[in-house]
Amino acid sequence: MDDLTDLLRLLVEHESPTGSTATLRDVLIELLRDAGADAHADGEHIVAHVGEGAGHVLVLGHFDTVWPVGRLAEAPFTVSGEEATGPGVFDMKGGLVSLLYALKLARPAGPVRIVLTADEEIGSPDGARVVEQHAGDAVAVFGLEPPLPGGTLKVGRRGVARVRITVRGREAHAGLDVAAGVSAIDELIDHVAALRRPSVNVGTISGGTRANVVAGHATAELGLRFATPDEESAIFARLDSLTPIRDGATISVETLTRRPAWEPSASTELAGHVRTVARELGETIGAAISPGAGDANLTGARGIPTVDGLGPRGHGAHARDETVELPSIRARGELLARLLTVPR
Repeated sequence: MDDLTDLLRLLVEHESPTGSTATLRDVLIELLRDAGADAHADGEHIVAHVGEGAGHVLVLGHFDTVWPVGRLAEAPFTVSGEEATGPGVFDMKGGLVSLLYALKLARPAGPVRIVLTADEEIGSPDGARVVEQHAGDAVAVFGLEPPLPGGTLKVGRRGVARVRITVRGREAHAGLDVAAGVSAIDELIDHVAALRRPSVNVGTISGGTRANVVAGHATAELGLRFATPDEESAIFARLDSLTPIRDGATISVETLTRRPAWEPSASTELAGHVRTVARELGETIGAAISPGAGDANLTGARGIPTVDGLGPRGHGAHARDETVELPSIRARGELLARLLTVPR
């Protein structure tokens, strides 16, 4: 087992579900400092610098995972041949190891800034603040998210949002006085049914108290996906225009997280540069638009040249068979080091 595999084990064995990341944050700050970066905490998140000045390259990553504390007991870090499995190995602790390796290899051609968020897996409700704070005068952005199958880079992403619809009705006896009630559940179901389409996922729905009581409250959480700003505007306009169907009902819509659609036009030239550098290192990689979303949406949507998916190859993000290809951690570290070294 080599040093990078040992480092991956260290990161994986510091379990870091969203909301419980402080211990790994402190470990990563020390590792970044050891790799030559000036690193510090910004709340739950990490910001690091290599060099100073305007026109920096921004590197984005995250260190939270979807796995709860205790997952490691049933799915321990395991190495088999050239693959490793365990919670977070692919999304995205393998990418963090590539970053640390790259920093030890690189002599950056200009200033580099690194932002690692602690809440990416729930839409970066606070992490977005840190990303946007350090995106201002960035000339290029490299994201450490896992690549698409085959190692393919991400040069655009769909936008996503989470919204909560809350309905208030009026409770009443469901048999003796049903006409006096206003069912919040019936009201909610009617609205949700009208909103349903492939780009709208009804993730959770709840409400009411008992089967013999007309429900006085109900909520649903929706996951939204949109490919363009126009689609985003249209779906939010629809949500903003929701009005009660039943007299006595009230309805409200709360946006929990929102990441804009990232269209690839501004990133084409940077993607070509990344692919050229990769070929010089002996790797041919493609580029495509990802159906998922991440922190790179925040920079790509602003028109900052952005390439994501620079993490190592593997499969099973958010799945029980989450796996990373160990040689790819080193290869992607070498690619990132070259990208930080070679002027764009």
